[in-house]
Amino acid sequence: MKMFSFVARLLRIISFVLLGCGSLACGSRVVEAQSVKPYTYVRVGSPADAVAKTQAGFALMGGGTDLDEAFKWMCAHSGGGDFLILRSHGGDDYNPYVQGLCRMNSVGTLVIPSRAAAADVKVAEIIGKAEAVFIAGGDQAEYINFWKGTPVEDAVNAAIRRGVPVGGTSAGLAVQGEFIYSAQNDGKDEENLSSKAALADPFQHQVVVVRGFLDDPLLADTITDSHFVKRDRMGRLLVMMARVLEEGKVGELKGIGIDQETAVLVEASGEAKVVGKGAAYFLRASGTPARVKKGEGLEFGPVDAVKVVAGGRFDVKGWTGDSAPYAYTVVGGVVRSSRVGGGIY
Repeated sequence: MKMFSFVARLLRIISFVLLGCGSLACGSRVVEAQSVKPYTYVRVGSPADAVAKTQAGFALMGGGTDLDEAFKWMCAHSGGGDFLILRSHGGDDYNPYVQGLCRMNSVGTLVIPSRAAAADVKVAEIIGKAEAVFIAGGDQAEYINFWKGTPVEDAVNAAIRRGVPVGGTSAGLAVQGEFIYSAQNDGKDEENLSSKAALADPFQHQVVVVRGFLDDPLLADTITDSHFVKRDRMGRLLVMMARVLEEGKVGELKGIGIDQETAVLVEASGEAKVVGKGAAYFLRASGTPARVKKGEGLEFGPVDAVKVVAGGRFDVKGWTGDSAPYAYTVVGGVVRSSRVGGGIY
């Protein structure tokens, strides 16, 4: 018995040292280990769940360096409750970042790396107690393959319905709209789908669009894309819009492309503001595209567009902004713009 007690105390000391204290007391750090559970949950702050009044809203982030303003907006809308980061792999590096920005009851990271993990009842329970939910960047194919059609999807949609602010960056932005570029056919050694490849062949194997994951009424009939200007993604967004319209899934489709280090912060009313260093592009098209055929350049348009720079506003319900509208057309796989100077960005 004495030897058992000694070993138990030694193991507790080793765990204490390995986990570290961070900026809060070590006793406030909760870890559920991957070796024990099919998921990993690391929480800092109060171990007791908060009861806070939340404000609905959506933080759509374009990837790259995280924006303090966007996270502070989410924290404010959470009422200072429990902030939860979701990801399919990676660590808990968001915990100290959010904790340093905001006064929250707790900040936690939940890593859900498989469908088995997504089916664990504890995972849905953790999401169900959050006052803010943020989906990290990574691989949207994993989010679709691991989480779609599971209690994770149900729990996040329940959070949306109860007025919890929800955000996402990069891959976490890609899964926000009703239509999603899923990246499920992107090989491990293959570059991300490029505009050049998609425009030349709208049925290129990487052009995969799925429907339905999160149920945000403000983003119904909408597809989103990130890293927009940095990675020249206007063409591929137009191709994905054309594919959805060509298949007759909706009569009208909207697209939102967001630059790196830029976010669109959407209130429950539909009023949105653009923050950060770049711009957001709001596109809308209807009807059947002129040509969407395998191995042939896309023919599509006109596609209505509004570019909103940081500091500008846009109403996603009325689909109007405080910038002048213009249009895109695609002829023979080449994107053209009606803006003065003709530049597509």
